[in-house]
Amino acid sequence: MKRVAVFASGSGSNFEAIVQACREQSLQFEVVLLFSDKEQAYALERAKNLNIPAHTFSPKNFPDKNSYEKEIVKLLEDYDVEFIALAGYMRLVGPLLLNQYFGKIINIHPSLLPSFPGKDAIGQAIKKGVKITGVTIHYVDSGMDTGPIIAQEAVEVDETDTHETLQKKIQKIEHELYPKIIDKLLRKDDHYVIKASTN
Repeated sequence: MKRVAVFASGSGSNFEAIVQACREQSLQFEVVLLFSDKEQAYALERAKNLNIPAHTFSPKNFPDKNSYEKEIVKLLEDYDVEFIALAGYMRLVGPLLLNQYFGKIINIHPSLLPSFPGKDAIGQAIKKGVKITGVTIHYVDSGMDTGPIIAQEAVEVDETDTHETLQKKIQKIEHELYPKIIDKLLRKDDHYVIKASTN
């Protein structure tokens, strides 16, 4: 079983979906750690309820990004983490962490990238008036939602959709797709490392 850490800054609904999928399906990985950069993140409460080890420390308590990420790497090594899934982690990953886990960090984003990168992708889609948006899972690089795309799934935007209703439709897809893609990648070690190195 591959050992996976999930990083989350907010509510942690994707984190919980991944953990539940591991427990209910025959997946080839286990979530051994939740990390959050926000001490008040509800994801930490979910981790407690799910009996998953959780750690949090804030970047503002470190002199620079490198020092912050050194502490993260130490934490990941303590848990023998082999792969990282970002799930609403609202921070760019720096070179130290990227180099340490090259090709082994992925992210999920609530749009069909390259459309609507960055914050509030759902709000961006509604404001733009698009008929189709969706979900993207991609490798993480040094940019904001710019890494190679692994998987995408479209979601129709109805005229009556609000931010809340569209978010619910997108999250339903996210919760089903993310565990499947993590599992698929971790069954093919050579595949994800080779693909990531082409970026």
